[in-house]
Amino acid sequence: MKTEQNSLNTNLTMATLVSFTLLLLFADVASAATDLGGMALSITSSFENLAKLITAGSYLAGLGFSIGAIMKFKQHKDNPTQIPIGTPIALVFIAAALLFLPSILSVTGQTMFGAAGSVAGPSGSVFGK
Repeated sequence: MKTEQNSLNTNLTMATLVSFTLLLLFADVASAATDLGGMALSITSSFENLAKLITAGSYLAGLGFSIGAIMKFKQHKDNPTQIPIGTPIALVFIAAALLFLPSILSVTGQTMFGAAGSVAGPSGSVFGK
């Protein structure tokens, strides 16, 4: 009973902290805009930076998984009974998917919308517009 109460208090504290942080972030956006359209423009312009952050995170995660795959291949070479070969192979495929994700999204967008097409959302890949 005591641990459930501690867990509930911890979750409530974390939710309050996250809510307060989001409130501080959006209060700056809301104070800079004079009307609803200005606030919407300010919020949607920040999505481009979020898309660039996701792209950069994809590259970093892909590099991390590739290093992990190399280490798992070495562990499999040293002790094949403990580390199955499927583990490093799966890590290689995950690394490749994460490393090629931004370029695949760019090509897919050009395929679906054409070179002259535009979307009503953020444009934030590292290679993009």
